[in-house]
Amino acid sequence: MRGWPWRRPLAAPEPHSFTGKALLLASEGRAIPRPAVTLALRLARNAGAEIHVLSIARIWGSSFGLPHPGLAPNKREWQEQRDRVADAVAQLKRRGATVSGQVVGTRNAAKRILTEARRRRAEAIVMAADPPRHWLVSGMIWSQEPYRVRRLARIPVYLVLQEGQSS
Repeated sequence: MRGWPWRRPLAAPEPHSFTGKALLLASEGRAIPRPAVTLALRLARNAGAEIHVLSIARIWGSSFGLPHPGLAPNKREWQEQRDRVADAVAQLKRRGATVSGQVVGTRNAAKRILTEARRRRAEAIVMAADPPRHWLVSGMIWSQEPYRVRRLARIPVYLVLQEGQSS
């Protein structure tokens, strides 16, 4: 049976074989755990790549097709995301990496992460992820966004599970 090859996620190569010059460490809004930072640093060091840290401040939707200020992230949510990015940037800089960071607001985190990866010419993406859920419910759960990124990406996506395992 042939299947749908364009729907199969691209398998991430072994970390030691990464040779790109730009890497994206992304988060759909969760805190960026130390294992994800460590993996991004290891990939970047092996290839001499620059790291860009990206976090998403979630916009909850629109009202009658128009942006509504009550659905946008508030000051506290923006600051939480800035603090998470600043923490990851500080960890990477302490270890000698060339790094930058940014927080953006969007309703579609996977699409925005992939757009930013293309814009920055990233050759791989590193994200923290929860264990995968059943396909029927995973489309409705925000924490499953890393799997959507991996499914839609044309570059390798390294997912670091919360238990510290890489997938």
